[in-house]
Amino acid sequence: MLTSRDRTLTTHVGSLPRNETITDLLIKREEGQAIDPQVMAAEMDRAVAEVVQKQIACGIDIGNDGEQQRVGFQTYMAQRMTGYGGESKRKIGRDFAEFPELTASFLRRFPKRGKISNAPQAVAEIHYKDTADIKSEIERVQKQIAAQGNKFAEIFMTAPSPGIVSTTLLNAFYDSQESYLKALAREIRKEYQAIVDAGLTLQVDAPDLAMDRVMYYQDESDAGFLKACELHTQAINWAIEGLPREKVRLHVCWGNWEGPHIYDVALSQILPILYQAKVGALSIEFSNPRHQHEYEALKKNPLPKDMILIPGVVDSTSNFVEHPEVVARRIQEAVSVVGDRERVIASTDCGFGTFAGREWVVSSVVWPKLKSLREGADIASARLWGKNAA
Repeated sequence: MLTSRDRTLTTHVGSLPRNETITDLLIKREEGQAIDPQVMAAEMDRAVAEVVQKQIACGIDIGNDGEQQRVGFQTYMAQRMTGYGGESKRKIGRDFAEFPELTASFLRRFPKRGKISNAPQAVAEIHYKDTADIKSEIERVQKQIAAQGNKFAEIFMTAPSPGIVSTTLLNAFYDSQESYLKALAREIRKEYQAIVDAGLTLQVDAPDLAMDRVMYYQDESDAGFLKACELHTQAINWAIEGLPREKVRLHVCWGNWEGPHIYDVALSQILPILYQAKVGALSIEFSNPRHQHEYEALKKNPLPKDMILIPGVVDSTSNFVEHPEVVARRIQEAVSVVGDRERVIASTDCGFGTFAGREWVVSSVVWPKLKSLREGADIASARLWGKNAA
């Protein structure tokens, strides 16, 4: 995993806006409709090529395929594993339960979207079918990046944590949450391994380590949630055992939606548990209005010396385009807390296309945001390294 050796590097969390054609195809495929494989392949080629080109144009250093090939950041796993069927009855989050107007607004805003709360559930022993799909994704993004001059300094690819799969594709088969997590860790590991074997950096998406305080574990006490959080983190460690920690980064967030977030767990409570993850970097939200203060937790409980911080310095739920000076200040704050300019990589809070058909930020605004991320990183680099920053 690269560090910001000569200047502040830029990346993002993974998902980027999908065009209408690929969105429709992904949702139809998830629904079980027959899709012409050649049509799907051609549209994926087009979608991946477009987001690669736009990331390069915006100045992103560490890029990916924008998750153009998946219907959602974690729900696609139901298509890659056996043992799933029926429909999960996932709890509605506290934001939506206590502010029903928000739910109504959500449904009006996103009338057509992939399965989220109604994803399939585990109804039998789960097994990852084979690595054909993930290898196809990897080959496609590598091909498109090569076609455009291999301009990324590093390529990453996302995959969900066992925990977030367990709390979205709910358990209706295993005798306990721990048993289900062990099975998921064993099977998802095959996808993790394929990503690392291909020479890419693996990003494990684990919003369950924060967001699920107000979702799956909303009726638990704080102590109960923290105990569950430790188990979920252990499941990640089971899944990445033997993989070089410098090839794995972990993304944690409080839920990628525009809402009150007043019941979110504090970073100070979960940070010691996040440090238990055997990864090389932590990607954490720091730019939305509810969590901009969370650097205080890092001051009290410093980042381990063998970890990189990938702070969100651009919000992923607002159509405001952050001024580059705002981005620069946020980067400088992160560096001041970490105490090492090389161990900070600037990023977004979360993805811009978490699920097909659900984008809080309109597509045409995403790219100016990423451009501002680059410009802000350049300003910060000049201040942190001096005028000779590369």
